[in-house]
Amino acid sequence: MDAGSSDPISQLQRSCHTAFVDTNNTLHVWGGYQVIAGEDVMLPSDEIWLCDLDSGIWHRRQITGDIPPDLLGFCGSYVNNTLYIFGGCDPNGYSNQMFSVDLSERCCSCRRVTNTKGTTPSPRNKHTCWVHKDRLIYFGGYGCKTIAEVQNTSSSSFIVEEMAWTMIGGTLFTCWGWNNEVTVFDIHTSIWSLAETNGSAPSPRSCHASALLGNKGYISGGLGRAELDIFSLDLETWTWTAFDTPLSFTPPGRSMHTMTPVSDHTLFIYGGLGRDGNTLNDAWRFHTVKKEWTKMTQTHNNKPRVCHTACVGRDNDVIMFGGSSNFCVLVDTIAVLRSPGQHLCRDVVVFQTQPYSLFRLCEDFIGRNANLFGNKLSYLPSRLQSKLEKRIVFFSATKPVSTV
Repeated sequence: MDAGSSDPISQLQRSCHTAFVDTNNTLHVWGGYQVIAGEDVMLPSDEIWLCDLDSGIWHRRQITGDIPPDLLGFCGSYVNNTLYIFGGCDPNGYSNQMFSVDLSERCCSCRRVTNTKGTTPSPRNKHTCWVHKDRLIYFGGYGCKTIAEVQNTSSSSFIVEEMAWTMIGGTLFTCWGWNNEVTVFDIHTSIWSLAETNGSAPSPRSCHASALLGNKGYISGGLGRAELDIFSLDLETWTWTAFDTPLSFTPPGRSMHTMTPVSDHTLFIYGGLGRDGNTLNDAWRFHTVKKEWTKMTQTHNNKPRVCHTACVGRDNDVIMFGGSSNFCVLVDTIAVLRSPGQHLCRDVVVFQTQPYSLFRLCEDFIGRNANLFGNKLSYLPSRLQSKLEKRIVFFSATKPVSTV
């Protein structure tokens, strides 16, 4: 795949980034980090990379304005041609700042979102977001609260991590831990609010996966889960539902995985960090009506991933990008250590989740066998010609996007 600029293609290699696919079948990638000589090196926050998924060609766009600081564990959400970035860890610690990047112009402009109303959520990272009716609805994460905030928080919605607090003058001041809060940001009114939910709420967690189907938000897994539990939240009634499935048919627990909607009632789960501390390469489907898990047969068994992204693309393809292929956590009696030798990825992997249409099959056949058609393609309408030219470039590339 062509980087489309003078920057080395290795700059695409990253983990803990955010990504989305727009209506033009273009993958956008922002943020994340690389590992160089065993050290985490943050990638520039004043640029966003775009990949035309039809041609496989990458190019970079500059971001100007209020550039976000270096961030880890942030949450990125795309709505109405704008990328919203919330939370994460910056050089000063846990953050609850929000930035918005306007992607409608070629030179993207960024601003820090200020003058909001309501109570801004406490600083956090490794949280997730559902975009529903122009609202950003955040769930969970790991972060810090003041002792006053902890005292005003339900004991079931914030779990303090043992030995994780700071003292000032002998007084307990700040606590760190996990939450299961549902906080809402209205992008039109800039109002923050805390949703009052009911039903069987998931336990506080971070490093989980989330997805949106209709008016329901789904979350699964996260740190410390023995099996891959799954919950839904009705975003109209704010009612939680827990899905109970037999343990013998439930995937093993994991964190830092992805969950992607691929039909009106189906979620696609891939990879993550297993309970044994190793990177997983399995794929699963969950049917939200039948409440059934199905392990998928797929050809990407050599693509284990953790801290990657997965987006819905054309024809309900799942577009996986980046992450680590050999992330490993070593646990002993004293500490939990991350293996320094992880390999970060820059490939785009496509999972086909449904049979392709005849049009798509013909399009791809022509792309693979352009030499059979000579100059006959010039007789086609210009829009179709342009599309086929991209597919020809894609299939003639030395390193095409992986497909099922």
